[in-house]
Amino acid sequence: MKPTPVFCKKDYHFLRELILKSKNATNAKEIGQLSHELDRAIISKEDVLDSSIIRINSHVTIEDVKAQKQMKIQIVLPSASNVKEGKISILAPLSVAIIGFKENDQVDWELPAGIKTLKIIAVSNL
Repeated sequence: MKPTPVFCKKDYHFLRELILKSKNATNAKEIGQLSHELDRAIISKEDVLDSSIIRINSHVTIEDVKAQKQMKIQIVLPSASNVKEGKISILAPLSVAIIGFKENDQVDWELPAGIKTLKIIAVSNL
């Protein structure tokens, strides 16, 4: 069973706004998936949010469980995304797959390359 995502109020409301502003975007599928994740999320106060939970601007190490390959990314706003620097837009499939989850969570998510099982190895929220 998939873990339940957790968001602080500020990120939750920000992401809801981003979804509304992105209604006509080309990534409608990801926007729908993000909206679904927000619908089932637990909303926490900013000061009680576990530091190992992935949020906007988090630096994350994830592992593709089947391929046993790790990658380090930072989840950023769409305007700051830069794949060469490992900065992935919050609206990209990979970010939507892991936002709101925490270290050691494993999530199955449909990415363009097929369904992947991703394990969250490390999260840094500096």
